[in-house]
Amino acid sequence: MIDRDIKRSLGQMMKGVQVVGATHDGVQRAYTSHWVCQVSFDEPIVMASISPKHDTYRLIRDTGRFSVSILAGDQVAAGQYFSYPGRKFHHLADELLTSTPSGLPVVVDSIAWLECEVFEVKEAWSDGTPSDHHLFFARVIEVGPGRLKEPPLLYSSRLGWRISGDKAREP
Repeated sequence: MIDRDIKRSLGQMMKGVQVVGATHDGVQRAYTSHWVCQVSFDEPIVMASISPKHDTYRLIRDTGRFSVSILAGDQVAAGQYFSYPGRKFHHLADELLTSTPSGLPVVVDSIAWLECEVFEVKEAWSDGTPSDHHLFFARVIEVGPGRLKEPPLLYSSRLGWRISGDKAREP
């Protein structure tokens, strides 16, 4: 169990909100995440932290591909919709999703979407203990720029949903 002070401190971290999607054998899933980040400039690489208990995990593991939709501040409804476990969906909301040219699900009118190809998965910590989330490192192989000028949707477990706003630095 994580220490209360550590949990509260980590909960202050503000992160962008994305919807991660995958498709395999006719099954399509998408879920809201705030644990996707860019990890390289020279080569477009992202890292997604995904629980093996999540229903999307198997789809990504089996295909080695996933999509990331970067949500805008006005897309809280889509973020909330996909935050429920996929196994509870009887269907995915067609009005919220479209597909990349290769068929991966992405959120309609997102800031941008990324199509990613996995090249490495880290399943355990340095001491060899199994982790509750696996880290999927992937190359961005295609993008769909959308509403790039819109402010992104942000999330913190302590502060909840937020919209990025004014510049913090003086000119």
